Amino acid sequence: MPAALPSPRPATGLLHVRRHTRAEDGTWLHSLLWRAGDGWRMISSAVLGGGIGERSWVLNAQVSHGYRRTDPDRHLAELARAAGTRGPGVGLMTAADVRAYGHACDGGVEAVATAGLGVRGWAASPAEGTAAAPRPGTVNIIVAVPAALTDAALVNAVATATEAKVQALLAAGYDCSGTPTDAVCVAARSPRADAEVHAFAGPRSLWGARVARAVHRAVGTAARAEHA
Repeated sequence: MPAALPSPRPATGLLHVRRHTRAEDGTWLHSLLWRAGDGWRMISSAVLGGGIGERSWVLNAQVSHGYRRTDPDRHLAELARAAGTRGPGVGLMTAADVRAYGHACDGGVEAVATAGLGVRGWAASPAEGTAAAPRPGTVNIIVAVPAALTDAALVNAVATATEAKVQALLAAGYDCSGTPTDAVCVAARSPRADAEVHAFAGPRSLWGARVARAVHRAVGTAARAEHA
């Protein structure tokens, strides 16, 4: 993977992503990498580094629309290593052009979102689910919270971010709750003996309200770019 190119957006506080570009199967593809560093605990639904644990980076990698690999976790790990990451991290995948990402800040919380909405719908559907891995399309959301959260609050933050995503999609004119492959990653500071650990991250809590507003704006920006 070639050297990272600076993001076209100005550097920000917590969640500063860098763009990487690679040639794969005759196509130029892009990735966004956040080098969070030490002192972060993340919760994610991602195929690589999902669950809850200490993580030091997040990669959101674009793949081709005809993606056929059956080992996306290994593929993401390869891309992360090629980008120079070390230690445990989170790997997200999308068929969307990640260069058109949305970024928003609110009260210290930052969110970055990418949106590929070619295959979308409502979560509650009469159609039966399938055990096969779905093709990557995807709204991917990354959130950074500059405070420590309990495990329950991390789960709460994922729910809050998801609610804000749906609100943003509706506001952008999409008649859907998302895509079948949406993924989210919420990063919060690791607990310290001298710092408060927050037990709530619902939409009316201190940090949850900020998560909701930041995600709403970031997803809205990305969804409008996808529509355009």
